[in-house]
Formats: sequence, structure tokens, C-alpha cells
Amino acid sequence: MKLTPQLLYKRLFENFGRQHWWPMDKQYHKKNNSDPRFEIIIGAILTQNTAWSNVEKALYNLKQANMMDIKKISNIDKKSLQEMIKPSGFFNQKAERLKNIASYLQKNYNGDLNNFFNQDLYKIREELLSLNGIGPETADSILLYAGYKPLFVADAYTKRICKRLPLNTNISYDEIQQYFQYNISKHYSENETIQIYNELHALIVELAKNYCKKKPECNKCPLEENCNYKFVLFE
Repeated sequence: MKLTPQLLYKRLFENFGRQHWWPMDKQYHKKNNSDPRFEIIIGAILTQNTAWSNVEKALYNLKQANMMDIKKISNIDKKSLQEMIKPSGFFNQKAERLKNIASYLQKNYNGDLNNFFNQDLYKIREELLSLNGIGPETADSILLYAGYKPLFVADAYTKRICKRLPLNTNISYDEIQQYFQYNISKHYSENETIQIYNELHALIVELAKNYCKKKPECNKCPLEENCNYKFVLFE
């Protein structure tokens, strides 16, 4: 049976279970009456080119300073922000990107994420992509996990897996995203589709981190029988 995005989701979910992604500190936001969606936005920027464990350290610093707030991030001086997010790496660039998006949301939406997300999906996406340092993967992570919008995030791990199985020979971001969305949306309602995009992205990350690494561990992989790369690797 040919492996499709729908079958990939089912196989990975059977093996790894629910991933509970995007992680956020609900207790912090309840205590501080803050919007947890902004933590997701911050995390989506901080996770660029680094491991999530490093992002967690930076998020901890921001919470200790009670900075999980659009207005506070837009007003804080850049050097102080850089120091807080230093564990995430590339902290000069990321501080500027955080301030850019916070200032944009504050200026154009008065810091209200309901006003921001309650618009046409592709209008919001264009706005995000217009901001310096926010590419398709970061924008779509924000839209899926913070905005609960029906967009699949085709990250580097997805490209690797698509190429190796092969699941799809086209490996540009847009081509992979459209391929996954076309297949999955045929089988599920919009709400189900959003939840599947949420889980599938996280499940692919789990697969790539543990099995389909740069140097893969094919013999342990749950997709071993479907993968052509194994035969190329060991022939």
C-alpha cells in the first residue's frame, strides 16, 4: 500500500501517540492574566535554528521577568531582551524579530490577538511574511498553533522524510504543504484537519529526531517497510 500523508499520520500516531504540541505554561498565563498564544508566537521565533531545549531556557527567563506580553516586549530595550533570550542562540536577530512582531501587533491590533487572528487566513499570513525574519515555516507555525488555522507546517524534517520514503518528489516548501493539505483535507472536516496538522507536524519531528536522523537508524524506524532510502543506504 502506498504511503500517503493520511496513512503517514495514522502510522506515526499509532507508534508515538499524542504529542501535546505546542507546549505552553498555562499556569503562568492564568496567574498573570496573559495570552498563551503570544508564548507560542515567541516560541516559534526562538526555535529558529536551535533545539527546543534551548528555547525552554529562554522562555523561562522571559517568564521570570514577567515579559510574556505584547506591549512589554515591544517596549523593552533590545539589550535586555537579548540577554533574556541568549540561551536560544542568534539572540541579536531574534530579539529584533520579537520586537518587530510585538510592535506590529501593538500598533495595528492594540495587542489584541483575537483581532489579529479573526481575519482571513491568507491576509494574516501575508502580514506575517512581510515582517523581517518570519518565513513560511515560522508564519505557519504561528497560524496553526496560535491561530488554530488549517495550515500544515512543512519543516526541514518533513522535507527529509518526503525525500527519503519517498512520499513526494517535490521538495519545495509550498509543494509539500499543498500535497499534504490536499490529501488530508479530502478525508476530514476542517476542525479534524487542523488537529491532524497539529499532531502530524509534531509526530514528524519525533520521527526525525529519533529515527530518521541525518544518519538514520532505519532498522528501528516504524516506517522501515515503506522507506526506499534504507535500500539505497544498505545495498
